[in-house]
Amino acid sequence: MSEVLERVPGQRSAVAFLIQAVLRPHHAYVLAGPEGSGKSLAARAFVAALLCRKGGCGSCRDCRLALADRHPNVFLVEPEGRDIHVDTVRDEIWHPAYRTAPEPGRKVFVIREADRLSPAAADTLLKVLEEPPADAVLLLLSARAHELPETVLSRCHVVPFTALAESFVIEVLVGEGADETRARLAARLTGGNLGRARRLANDPQGLAFRDAAVRAVVAAASGPVGALRAADLVLAAAADYRKHLKDELDDELAPFRDERGGAEETYRAAIRRIEIRFQRRERRAERDYVDWVLLAASSLLRDRVVGAIGGGSELAMNPDLEPDPALSVDRAVRGLAAIEEARAALAEDMNLNVRLVVERAFLWLAADAA
Repeated sequence: MSEVLERVPGQRSAVAFLIQAVLRPHHAYVLAGPEGSGKSLAARAFVAALLCRKGGCGSCRDCRLALADRHPNVFLVEPEGRDIHVDTVRDEIWHPAYRTAPEPGRKVFVIREADRLSPAAADTLLKVLEEPPADAVLLLLSARAHELPETVLSRCHVVPFTALAESFVIEVLVGEGADETRARLAARLTGGNLGRARRLANDPQGLAFRDAAVRAVVAAASGPVGALRAADLVLAAAADYRKHLKDELDDELAPFRDERGGAEETYRAAIRRIEIRFQRRERRAERDYVDWVLLAASSLLRDRVVGAIGGGSELAMNPDLEPDPALSVDRAVRGLAAIEEARAALAEDMNLNVRLVVERAFLWLAADAA
């Protein structure tokens, strides 16, 4: 029995399949399901089980590193900007797949948001899927698996994941020791995404993005000048978040450095992969944080509308906050629409000027201020 896979909550059918797959793994799997359904959590557990000599004990070095995305035999691929490019697949999947693993055992390749593979990247990946090395396993994660090329899908086992109910996410968080109010708030703000909800519920700084959203909405409600100040607040919070990421890089590299802090020769390639992945994450960090703040601002405006039509805290996304009665419903509705439009635009076009998009959204919110 795989201890790490048994800990994955709410996906009994998918977990049962993966537990059996550990015994005789296929060369490729697609973990398919909506955002927040636990695909990433299950993928980490499955990787740990594949690399662990005991099938996923959860406590050995292989398990600990795999669960933290730090194992040298794990190759993690994510979108750079909007897409996953052909050079990324060639350098981080195709070439390493046919080389000796950094440490004895399997090589595991994890592709997050696999539906973002460019056509050329998908074609390059297909070459690996058609002639897979015996010691390699590929995991493709996607909330839109139907957008993957049929040629790729047909060479993978598809493991379906279902959406997690809000009540289930709250139950899991409370069972792990979270305060019920904080657990409910985390579940609602993340749309039932268990991984993100767990971070919000347990991290004292986990709600910093909502604090920034509260300040931004108050500022924008004061008028056009306040709207510009609101944009400044959002962008400053995002920049501050990016600065704090640098501490995480040192933590990720620690297992692969010697006593003097230098890189051990065996792990130079693994360290380089971690550094490249960190650089990509750092480039995305500010934009992702802006989206979190805008999402929180949307939730605050939505709660104002819900309260105006008689809805109680049971319907609020922020049950611990009272909606601002000074904010008119008309302005809240208009601001909500503008902010969601901004979020969609920033997700669709990576080349947009973030400041201008955010300023425009808050100016809509401020439009009828005296």
